[in-house]
Amino acid sequence: MAERANATGRAIELALALICPLAAGATDLAPPAASTGAAAKPAAVVPDENFFRHPSVLRAELSPTGRHVAITAVRDDSRASLLVVDLQQTAEPARVLASYKKLDVVDFHWVNDERLLYSLGQLEPGKIRGHAPGLFSVDVGGKQHVELICSEVKSCRQQPGTLDLSHHLLFVPVPQAGVKPNEVVLGQARGGQYHVAPMWLDTRSGIVRRMDMPAAPDGAAAWWFDPRGEPRLAMSVDEGRASYHWLAPGATSWRRIAEFDVLQEPFRPVAVAGDGRLYVTHQRGEAREAVLTTFDFDTLAPATRPIVQVPGFDFEGMLVPGEPGAGIVGLHLDADAGVSVWFDEAMKRFQEAVDKRLPGRVNLIQCRRCGQADMVALVQSYADRDPGRLLLYRAATQRWENVAVVLDGIDPRKMAGVDFQRIKARDGRDLPVWLTLPQGVPAGQAAPAVVLVHGGPWMRGGSWRWAPMEQFLASRGYLVIAPDFRGSTGYGEAHWRAGFKQWGQAMQDDVADALLWARKQGLASDRACIAGASYGGYATLMGLVRHPDLYRCGVAWVAVADPFLFLEGSSWVLDDIGRWGRRHMLPEMVGDVDKDAAMLTAVSPVAQAERIRAPLLLAYGEDDLRVPLTHGTRLREALIKAGHPPEWIVYPNEGHGWQHLSTRVDFAQRVEAFLQRHLRDPAQ
Repeated sequence: MAERANATGRAIELALALICPLAAGATDLAPPAASTGAAAKPAAVVPDENFFRHPSVLRAELSPTGRHVAITAVRDDSRASLLVVDLQQTAEPARVLASYKKLDVVDFHWVNDERLLYSLGQLEPGKIRGHAPGLFSVDVGGKQHVELICSEVKSCRQQPGTLDLSHHLLFVPVPQAGVKPNEVVLGQARGGQYHVAPMWLDTRSGIVRRMDMPAAPDGAAAWWFDPRGEPRLAMSVDEGRASYHWLAPGATSWRRIAEFDVLQEPFRPVAVAGDGRLYVTHQRGEAREAVLTTFDFDTLAPATRPIVQVPGFDFEGMLVPGEPGAGIVGLHLDADAGVSVWFDEAMKRFQEAVDKRLPGRVNLIQCRRCGQADMVALVQSYADRDPGRLLLYRAATQRWENVAVVLDGIDPRKMAGVDFQRIKARDGRDLPVWLTLPQGVPAGQAAPAVVLVHGGPWMRGGSWRWAPMEQFLASRGYLVIAPDFRGSTGYGEAHWRAGFKQWGQAMQDDVADALLWARKQGLASDRACIAGASYGGYATLMGLVRHPDLYRCGVAWVAVADPFLFLEGSSWVLDDIGRWGRRHMLPEMVGDVDKDAAMLTAVSPVAQAERIRAPLLLAYGEDDLRVPLTHGTRLREALIKAGHPPEWIVYPNEGHGWQHLSTRVDFAQRVEAFLQRHLRDPAQ
């Protein structure tokens, strides 16, 4: 078992310093400062490390009845610990349930009001090796620890009664009548298949029992459960085809309700509610935007009437369940900013009251007995200039109590505002662009710009919230332009598919068009640098190839540099990209190494290295398995051969992204100095 620290001394100090006593008679808090668009003259420069340290609070969740709140918390960039506060024992401080010397509690789940599950990881990986997340249970008193799934690879077989690493937590049922109070749903990978069949796990004893259900569909790879933990939907995969199978209550066999190519999903499951409804998203309209609806089992298709539709955006969010056996009471989604939609009238009124109390912010409500006279609510309140804070409200006393600030050392008054625009790309495509606007720039004066390209690339990059790299760059006086270029998700399937086989081509033009638009608006000066990580690093390199007149410099880290290596892999280079994805998805989304060889060569930074002439800062992680260091060394060798060597840094004990605070700060300082030389120096 992983070595657990004594829950005294330093750990108790952590708990006491982080969480205020939640006294029933606590006075009302003054609302946090609202985000405004007014530009204030910045005071002293915020230290680099303030932007990149770990949040003080990773996650907080109320127990099923709302009696307790559990928090994963970090103090002084030490390890993340699991804490719990008993809201009925207001005189007692937070209790440390799990704290480790070399590992972090990275995730947790309430099983019931008396027991939690948690898993381990490393926010800052040290030289320790051979640990897996594992699965542990602990009672709220912090005394009954049980290792359910082995976490230490080398000793996994030496721990009798502990499940091996092939097991994974699948679902935690909602406590209710008829559900065994300490059982959760487990899956197991076996014979090349993932989650072959779910099973029940007793979190107190570690005993596993068979789940009473019909034989699972062949090739089952994903599962959806109702709140009781009963399997209702399974997805099976066979080569490049997939199917959804439904198991109705009381049914003796699975019913296939959809079959499709893996890149042609007719709908996407979201959740099975307590009333038995299957909630799904599916695409509608010219932009093929995802809307939320229920599934119609008579027509075997999503219902025609959407529950939520946000023009210009896909539905991306989470459902708020009602009481056991009931449907949902609301949902949270992310459009141009986070927003909550409530179907319960009492919760609508409460949301209005919270938003009035905390104006100009996104206020996400987590509640137990939602809308009732004895409701307990935990509110996460954040803004573009503020990483956020947590507040507790108990309807019985109608008082607000402070829980924690998410990230210490950030003064919202010194942070930059975030703006969202939709512009037109050169071919007329709608192009979402996020801007982080530096303070202290006189009205009407253009600022030097950093075009920051997100990774993925099949993800949504921007959102109206505080982001460390964007805020760091803006604090140094740079306008940050972050386009959600074609190929990004979140804006309709058409926008995503428009990026297929467009690496270094139309996707790259979108990035350039965002900068050209900002210049035309008078926001960006003629001094700009392009930057990004992973795919964003690739786009940085191709930006210097394709549009050398736009960018004075580039900053690329953990960047894909050789598309052929990315697409086909190498027996000499270890990576974590699966053969299934390389066979069934990447050829269509990026390119086929044989059929599209000429195109891939034209958009390969390694092959086109002689065209990269602008100053380039290039950084990689020595242990990166997603984009192995070989990408960087091949590019560096090609640039040296072309007579344009890059500034080069390899960080030991780092993977695909910087996990050490020391690395993040060192890299930020290098970026700051690099941009100063190439965007600020009058000689440039």
